[in-house]
Amino acid sequence: MTETEKSSLPLLRLIGRMGDQAIYTLTDLGRMGIFLFFSLLGLLKRPFRFRELIKQVGFIGAGSLTVIFFTALSTGMVLGLQGYYSLHKFGAEGMLGSAVSLSLIMELGPVLTALMVAGRAGSAMCAEIGIMRISEQIDALECMAIDPFRYFISPKLLATLISVPLLTAFFDVIGITGGYLAGVKLMGVNSGAFFSGMEQSVTNHDVRLGVIKSFVFALLVAWICTGRGYFVQTIRGAGFGAESVSKVTTQAVVMSSISVLIFDYLLTAVLL
Repeated sequence: MTETEKSSLPLLRLIGRMGDQAIYTLTDLGRMGIFLFFSLLGLLKRPFRFRELIKQVGFIGAGSLTVIFFTALSTGMVLGLQGYYSLHKFGAEGMLGSAVSLSLIMELGPVLTALMVAGRAGSAMCAEIGIMRISEQIDALECMAIDPFRYFISPKLLATLISVPLLTAFFDVIGITGGYLAGVKLMGVNSGAFFSGMEQSVTNHDVRLGVIKSFVFALLVAWICTGRGYFVQTIRGAGFGAESVSKVTTQAVVMSSISVLIFDYLLTAVLL
């Protein structure tokens, strides 16, 4: 081997690693796309497991009320205090209701709700499906001619699509209440001006944008978290056994959180 060939080896190895990573990424995207297709298809198959759906709505929705309540209340109160501090400089304290409500309904409500659900329920869904995969329970279902998508993945997906928009609405109400407590009760902003500014500034378009975001974020969280758990054995660098489940669960929460933030910008840029 000549000196020229030896000097080019590091570059060739780098190109090879980049190509290998690109192939793996495309394969993973295709795999996840097929997974989403079959998950949505499972919603149309009968008999649908309504009992499992109710169970998942209770776990994802009702089980997340506490963390959503405290997150929304603290967020609303912080917005009330910071909004008052900023608006007071311009003598516009009466617009505090408008600033708090628009911030929560259009941005913070859908985003923070999705992040909380991803951290609490999404991680649990990923770990549950990952354990079922490594313990060969999914393979056993397939051997018995039971569709795993209809059996336990599609109910989780639909439950998330139902729960997250409702939790977002709950977040908005509690957050606005927190802003009212901080702005009106603590800082002395006029109560009528607070609600009048909110009524005049919040439109149907703003509410519709928040609802669309909550549905998209719910789909992202459910898709990524269940998909990562389903393909736990094929994910590069995940390891084996319990280690693979722990790594993939962490990866699922990180990926779903980043996806929520990216799509928040995209949806705002397109729909605003």
